[in-house]
Amino acid sequence: MPRGALHHVELWVPDLSRAERSWGWLLTALGYVPYQRWEGGRSWRLGPTYVVVEQSPALAADEHDRTLPGLNHLAFDTGSRSDVDALVAAAGEHGWALLFGDRHPFAGGPDHYAAYLEDTDGFEVELVATSGAAAGHVGDAP
Repeated sequence: MPRGALHHVELWVPDLSRAERSWGWLLTALGYVPYQRWEGGRSWRLGPTYVVVEQSPALAADEHDRTLPGLNHLAFDTGSRSDVDALVAAAGEHGWALLFGDRHPFAGGPDHYAAYLEDTDGFEVELVATSGAAAGHVGDAP
């Protein structure tokens, strides 16, 4: 792993079963595989990087607000535009809702094909088409 590469991300969630339903589906659809499992958490790994969802007993609140200081969203490379579209089509069945639907799939700008999803607990992901036209991140999410 190159120095400075992202090693892992840990998300503290208010309900592990909801997080496992939404995050487990999404991460598996993106090629991650189950990595760790313990009473209060789960993780999925892709190469050297892994994502953890944990329902910690040390939580100070029972909800996440992406508009407060801290984490706003995680962005994932999905491959093609059709990959973004397929994930959006299935997302609702797994606890995700489309954000900025009136501007989808160009909510990030005219040269940025992506979907912005929010799970039941308020965590946001950006699914970015990075192959073909409209590849790359051109700025901040709306």
